[in-house]
Amino acid sequence: MKKRTDRSSLEMKLAMRVSTVSIVGNLLLSVGKLAAGLLAHSGAMVSDAVHSASDVFSTLIVILGFKLSRKKADEDHPYGHERLECVAAILLAVALFATGIGIGWKGLSTILSKDYSNLAVPGALALAAAVLSIVVKEWMYWYTRRAAKKIHSDALMADAWHHRSDALSSVGALVGIAGARMGYPIMDSVASVVICIFIFKVAIDVFHGAIDKMVDKSCSPESEARMRYVIETQKGVLGVDSLKTRVFGTRYYVDVEIAADGNLTLREGHEIAERVHEAIENQFDMVKHCMVHVNPR
Repeated sequence: MKKRTDRSSLEMKLAMRVSTVSIVGNLLLSVGKLAAGLLAHSGAMVSDAVHSASDVFSTLIVILGFKLSRKKADEDHPYGHERLECVAAILLAVALFATGIGIGWKGLSTILSKDYSNLAVPGALALAAAVLSIVVKEWMYWYTRRAAKKIHSDALMADAWHHRSDALSSVGALVGIAGARMGYPIMDSVASVVICIFIFKVAIDVFHGAIDKMVDKSCSPESEARMRYVIETQKGVLGVDSLKTRVFGTRYYVDVEIAADGNLTLREGHEIAERVHEAIENQFDMVKHCMVHVNPR
C-alpha cells in the first residue's frame, strides 16, 4: 500500500510540474504573440495569441481533473475517483473541437466573402513570432506527452494534444503571413480551414479514448496475455478458467477464476489465491485491484 501511495505522490508532483510549465509557457507566448500581431498588423497572429491564452484554461482543467481523480475512495465512491480524469479529458476534447470551429469558421468566412482587398499585409515580426510559437509549442507537446505516458494520464495527454493544436495553428499563421507577404493574402484563411480539420481529428481521438475508459473497456490483448502467464506460473495454479479486465479511469480492475486441486483445504486454496492477487498487483502498476476466485479441479 505504501508503494502505491508513494507512486501516486510522485505522479501528482510530475503532473503539477508539467502543468506549471504549460501555464507559464502559454502566458508568455500569448503576450509575445499579441504584441507581435498588433505591431506587425497580423490578424492571424492576434488570433493565435488568443488560442494560446485559451490553453491556460485547458491546463487548469487538467490540474483539477488530476487532483480529483487521485482522491481516496470514500463511502459514496468505494471504487475511487479515477474516472474524473476521463471527464477532464472529455472537457478538453470539447475545448479542442471549439478551437477548431473558431479557426475554421473565421477562415471559411473570409474565403466565402471573396473580398480580399482589405486584408492587410503583415510585417516580418509576425513571421518570426509564428516560427517561435511553432518551436515552443511543439516542444511543450513532446514534454507533456512524455509525462502523460509515464503516469498514464488521459487528461495530461489531452493537454499535450492541445499544445500540438496550438502548434498547428501557428503553422497556419506562418503560412498565411508568408503567403500574404508574397501577394496572396487569402493563404492565411485557406491554411486555417485545413488546420481546423486536423484539430477536429485530434479532438475526436481524445474524446473516443476517454469514453472507452468510462464504459469499462477491457485491457489490451497483450496485457491480458501477460497477466494470464503470470497467473499460470504461480505455485498451485492448475489453469485459468476465466480472466476479465476493465479499464476504470486510469487504472485496471481484474477478475480471475483459477483452477486448483479440489482436495486442498480452504486455507491452502486461499493462500494460492493470495499469491495470484499479490503477483498481479505487484507486477502490473496499472492494476488497482485483483479479485481471485478458486475453482476445484
